[in-house]
Amino acid sequence: MQSQKGKEHEVGDALIATRQSVAGNLVRSPVTKAGYSETMSFIAIVVIGLAAWLLWTVVYNLYLNPLAKFPGPKLAACTNLQNIYWTLTGQEHYKFKELHDKYGDVVRTGPTSLVYRSPQAWKDIYGHRKSGAGSFLKDPSVYIRGPRGPNIVNADDEDHSRLRRLFLPAFSERALRDQEDLVQSYVDLLVQRLNGEISASRSTVDLSRWYNFTTFDIIGDLAFGEPFGCLRDSNYHPWVKMIFGSMKLLAMQRPLGIYPFLAPIVRKLTPKRLTKMRQEHFALSIDKVHRRLATKTERPDFMTYVMRFGDERSMSTQELEANAALMIVAGSETTATLLSGLTYYMLGNPSAYQKATSEVRAAFKSYSDINVFRVSKLNYLNAAFEEALRVYPPAPGITPRVVPKGGAAIDGEFIPGGTSVSGAHYSTYHAASHFKHADAFIPERWLYPKDKEFDSDCRAAFQPFSLGPRNCIGRNLAYAEMRLIAAKILWSFDMSLDESSSEWNVQKSYIVWERKPLLVRLSQPPHSRREGDY
Repeated sequence: MQSQKGKEHEVGDALIATRQSVAGNLVRSPVTKAGYSETMSFIAIVVIGLAAWLLWTVVYNLYLNPLAKFPGPKLAACTNLQNIYWTLTGQEHYKFKELHDKYGDVVRTGPTSLVYRSPQAWKDIYGHRKSGAGSFLKDPSVYIRGPRGPNIVNADDEDHSRLRRLFLPAFSERALRDQEDLVQSYVDLLVQRLNGEISASRSTVDLSRWYNFTTFDIIGDLAFGEPFGCLRDSNYHPWVKMIFGSMKLLAMQRPLGIYPFLAPIVRKLTPKRLTKMRQEHFALSIDKVHRRLATKTERPDFMTYVMRFGDERSMSTQELEANAALMIVAGSETTATLLSGLTYYMLGNPSAYQKATSEVRAAFKSYSDINVFRVSKLNYLNAAFEEALRVYPPAPGITPRVVPKGGAAIDGEFIPGGTSVSGAHYSTYHAASHFKHADAFIPERWLYPKDKEFDSDCRAAFQPFSLGPRNCIGRNLAYAEMRLIAAKILWSFDMSLDESSSEWNVQKSYIVWERKPLLVRLSQPPHSRREGDY
């Protein structure tokens, strides 16, 4: 009995406990539901607010934005993501040409950006401005300063003017004459090395690679008093390899200037080897500067000129460090790129190759007669260089500037202040509206007197070295190097393009072209064999 009653009590207690628990839950449930309801309401408000903001942004950018009147893809008018994708995939130069061919000389490529290809737009954006008109400054979302401060490319107007004045004497006609023997010595070494490849039965060479060896050695010696040893070793210096990766990483990080919140994603997608290359590139640049500053030399180099005052008027050590990497890239990679392009397009046009070769060999009876002054007078070779610059500009993309506060007129249209604007090199030079047979390599269009067939060509649209107060400071040096190298190569070798390089010009670009091997078959013509080593 007792046992039975005990069980009944246990059951009763359990029922009471269960009832109390249920009652407690029923009492608390309105609070839980209320909290849940408040949370859901907050989320709904956020979602609706975000949707409203996105809708307003789309409507504003498509119809109310001051740039809404300009043609272009609807997606580009609403977001920069499409443009960022083209940059990351190296297709930007081709895409801008497609857009210009479809929409005309001005295309809206982002909510606040326009890209042009008309000659007047180039003058308006990059040319000299009237006093007080306000400058088109470099777009800070693209030209991001490094930790060492400004270089001559991304500096503001005041710093740029000072840096340019310091650099100018290093690129003067006098400096060029003083530097010719040094340049000649490296070009001669290039020819010797190529003859060595032929002697070793390696007559098919990657000429683009050898051009790089030469231009890097020249700029290393001119800038810092010592070469990289590329020609000596017939191989790239480790620093030179880093430069290629560093340029690609720089292009891939451009979107961060537009959308900083993408930094974690960009860092995740960026190959670690590229990040490491860029870090090592800057470290070696700094080391190169300090080694040169610790060295006394009788032969003037770039450092001699920029440090000539020896006081506060000269560059600071940090400014030298900031400009060192730039000097190497600008003074070598672009030159080697154009020489590669010239070689490819000439070998793909037998008539042009024959004319240029015949001109060089007729002008110089001996290899030793070839010098900077005389090659500058070669009419057809100079025309071929201009045409190579047109069809294969070393920096094919855009160089954005920001319209000054208060706005400005570009190509006859008022553009509001703060708009990012740019000319597009590749698109401009391949425009059928500017050049007859725009995609063909025809040096004759640049000959003097002018060929009547090309009277309609718009030469004012051709600005490979830019224009205005920030035009390329190294133009004369680049031409001197390229003409000398091309003339000595054409005099010394017969060349033909290897079949594997027939589509060499189809390339991606990350600020500069991502070049493929340019395989060329070399042989020595009779007059070159008679003269022997140089």
